[in-house]
Amino acid sequence: MNQYLAKSDPKETIVEHTDNLLANLNLLKSLYPNIKVDWYLLNEVCLLHDLGKMNVLFQRKLNGKRSRNEIPHGFLSLAFINYEKLESKGYSEEQIKAAYQAVAYHHERPITFDEDDWRNAMIDMEEEVEDFHYAELDEPLFFEPDFSDAFFCLNDRTYSNKVYDIFIFYVMLKGLLNRIDYAASAHVSIEHSSNFLNQAMKKLGYTWNDLQNYMKSEKDHNVIVIAPTGMGKTEAGLLWIGDNKGFFTLPLKAAINAIYDRITDSIVKENKENRVGLLHSETYGQYLNRKEELEGDIEEYVTKTKQLSLPLTICTLDQLFDFVYRYPGFEPKLATLSYSKVIIDEIQMYSPDLLAYLILGLSTLSKFGGKFAILTATLPGVIVDLLKQQEVEFKGPKTFVEDARIRHSLKVIHEEINVNLVKQKYHNNKILVICNTVKQAKKIYETLSEDYGDEVHLLHSQFIKRDRKYKEVEIFKFGQKSNQVHGIWVTTQVVEASLDIDFDLLFTELSDLNGLFQRMGRCYRKRDLDVDYNCYVFDGGNRLCSGVGHVVDKDIFYLSKDLMKTIDGQVTEKYKIELINQLYSTETLENTDYYKTILSTIQYVQSYNDYEMPKEKVRELFRNINSRTVIPESVFQENQAEIQSYIDILRKSQKELNKIEKEHLRKEKAEARIKFADFTVDLPGYLVKPQFVESMKINDFEWYELFDCIYDENGVTGRKSDTNFDDFTF
Repeated sequence: MNQYLAKSDPKETIVEHTDNLLANLNLLKSLYPNIKVDWYLLNEVCLLHDLGKMNVLFQRKLNGKRSRNEIPHGFLSLAFINYEKLESKGYSEEQIKAAYQAVAYHHERPITFDEDDWRNAMIDMEEEVEDFHYAELDEPLFFEPDFSDAFFCLNDRTYSNKVYDIFIFYVMLKGLLNRIDYAASAHVSIEHSSNFLNQAMKKLGYTWNDLQNYMKSEKDHNVIVIAPTGMGKTEAGLLWIGDNKGFFTLPLKAAINAIYDRITDSIVKENKENRVGLLHSETYGQYLNRKEELEGDIEEYVTKTKQLSLPLTICTLDQLFDFVYRYPGFEPKLATLSYSKVIIDEIQMYSPDLLAYLILGLSTLSKFGGKFAILTATLPGVIVDLLKQQEVEFKGPKTFVEDARIRHSLKVIHEEINVNLVKQKYHNNKILVICNTVKQAKKIYETLSEDYGDEVHLLHSQFIKRDRKYKEVEIFKFGQKSNQVHGIWVTTQVVEASLDIDFDLLFTELSDLNGLFQRMGRCYRKRDLDVDYNCYVFDGGNRLCSGVGHVVDKDIFYLSKDLMKTIDGQVTEKYKIELINQLYSTETLENTDYYKTILSTIQYVQSYNDYEMPKEKVRELFRNINSRTVIPESVFQENQAEIQSYIDILRKSQKELNKIEKEHLRKEKAEARIKFADFTVDLPGYLVKPQFVESMKINDFEWYELFDCIYDENGVTGRKSDTNFDDFTF
């Protein structure tokens, strides 16, 4: 009898599910035959991983009768591993142990049972085993519940601090089993062919510059490259990836969305749902916003993206590099990266803790066979030294500059940022003002609005998602060189990285040299200098600029301010790089909190044992989460009917619905969550005081919070009674 079920909704037998795994295994092998995994053993664990599901308690559970005594099926499947055959084929004890662990832990379930109960549960399957037949398995089916502890005992694990080659062997086996299993369960392909990017780049018809030709020539190496804005780093990165599996990482979601649109609009125009993915915390919403441009089912596109099935994925760092904590279940990401190429863009935007994760991640990725390219406009030299300390091999850093091209002339103003100079220079042109904090940006915006009204615009992170998305689209359109409009945009560092905008004049607070040069990249982005000054930097005079000591490291601010004394007038790209090298060398920073934080974070991560930290905790640490998602009360009142309609959908029950109706409701709820989220804003936790928040229940699993605050064209502002509501990051 082969009708033992693996899944109940829809019903799928163990044989049918395993057939799907084997199909995905064969697809993976055909697309990426050089993956460093033992293909025979991977085939074996795919065949055997779910056989433990034929136990009586699991089959009853699929029919709605749960039992507290059920042993997770992965541990029961161990009875089917033919260790005698594996030994005869020359596998070592450690390699066979890796197979046992891959099967046992293919679902990370807590061990709440003792050895006797586990062994007895395997023995109890003997009757079912006699009735089970599958053409892909040997006859008679191997079944040995009394295997040796040398192969597996409860809580046994393969650790990275022992024999690293065996650790790699295990992670590849278990990680790819997970990937194959997830794809089979979701009924999507584990991978799609990556044989399109080289041809797509040729079709552009460009003559590649030195940077782009260098990246083409170094496809097989880890590389670090420094190149200024406007040199075609995106194209250079894509040429380096070529017809391989690739990930393009950026620090800000707005930049990721922009790069995704640029690639799918101009480079990979056909079959993009099987070629290019966009991966961050708002993937579903971004796809939903583009549904008119997409073919096929959005749900399937989201699934393929989250399964890492697409050849090219543009994503945030946390979507990939959280594996550095080696939490239970980290293996699929690392196994995938082992045959992938990863681009790190805008590295200067990362905080010290994220830089530590990146350095450890690149070190591990390299050991597993993956490749990386750091492709950035400015590079803290301390990163290069730390990578060398981790014994990471790479070529570079290699610098590309356009010596003959000067785009920026800088004037340092020894004052706090103010509007006087902005008013003097505003004459039917495009002006960008960048402040270090939301509070300062609001102040500048309000003052300028008194004189120029609707010609002044404000962008920061303190708007509800709907309004922020609208503003991001508007500043992008406004900032195109071809758009003959005039006005002033007051922003924070949300515009600092990878936004393809071009303003006539920049007025900015000093943050640090890295941030400053990134901000300058939004002015005269792709044109030569034709004015005396186009960048004005306020260094605070005798006072600190806003955010210093909070969002800007104080030591680096003072070091930057000191180096700024050498600048007045034209600044070449070469000189920018020289200043960055001076400021961010290990020698300069070794006594700063910035450098000490990187080192302490590296030590902190390395202090944890494999599988010790829960994934939920890793998520909080990696994303540096200290925020509350709230709906401003006035926003709720003004949009109550629409918001309530989404809440009503989220409260619908699946009971008594058939399969088609359940699927329809699932999609309806997913869309409702995205639209509901448009009315929310993420605020730092210290700003959202309990006395100003009312929690409201949606259903048994979901809540929302109403925040009693002022919400207007300035974004969120605390009421006068909330004396703790102060400025915050961006």
